[in-house]
Amino acid sequence: MKHTQRLAGGLIAATALLGATLATPTTASATSGTAPACVKRDVIKHRKYVKVTNLCGQAMHLKVVIDWGSDSPCLTYQNKEQWEWNWGRGSYGKVVTC
Repeated sequence: MKHTQRLAGGLIAATALLGATLATPTTASATSGTAPACVKRDVIKHRKYVKVTNLCGQAMHLKVVIDWGSDSPCLTYQNKEQWEWNWGRGSYGKVVTC
């Protein structure tokens, strides 16, 4: 009987740990990494301007990172959708998934 109680207790603890892990938000979702090559970037640094086009064949969650300035918001862009981002302070860093 003790063995069954110990096994059940261990199973409950493992289930609780898994549930807590799945429920805990991660910072990786805020910025996952550099966007893939299917996201086209046309940057004109001296005009502080970038045009980004999603050519990935699926919706992508993307944002423009500006070094020492304000990043664009993280938004969902459909396949073949393009948008522009201008910034006042800083310099173009990269486009990331988010």
